[in-house]
Amino acid sequence: MTDVRERMADAAALLLARDGYQATSFTDVLETSGAPRGSIYHHFPGGKDELVSLALDRQAARVIGGLDRLEGRTPGEVVDSFARWWRLGLEKSDFAVGCSLVAVTASAGAGALRDEAGTLFERWIVRLASLFEGAGVDAAAAASFAGELLAAVEGAVAIARAQSSFAVFDRVVERLRAEADALGGKGSDD
Repeated sequence: MTDVRERMADAAALLLARDGYQATSFTDVLETSGAPRGSIYHHFPGGKDELVSLALDRQAARVIGGLDRLEGRTPGEVVDSFARWWRLGLEKSDFAVGCSLVAVTASAGAGALRDEAGTLFERWIVRLASLFEGAGVDAAAAASFAGELLAAVEGAVAIARAQSSFAVFDRVVERLRAEADALGGKGSDD
């Protein structure tokens, strides 16, 4: 994959997370990435959906990479780290940037991109569950909590953006941390 193609996909991921699918244009991607105008159809002959698909894949891979670094952590530490990444993104962007997968899910309409976002969300859930299982949490409880964690944090991100406030986000994370601590596993007080 070329550097220009990757830069364009990463710019698209940022723009999707900030502006949504409908408002993310090739012109904005070119401007944000610094790619030459001729790059559009050279690198993405399938059009916008091909670009967005690669952007989602790259963003999802970054999250998985971050989760991979949490191997061996307690459930509470996993929650803290996962939530901290999203909080930091909100802080750095002054509440302007959320999640590109959520943006596509909410605004791309039914079809392949929404299906892809669903598949990528499932990968995050599976990876989170494996971290909890690795910490000694029962498989069923780990899978259930992983889905809850992702849904709650994504919802908290959306509310934080809408309200330009961490009030709800921080309360949600506090409850998730308490629930993670109650799951047991290695490193818990139970």
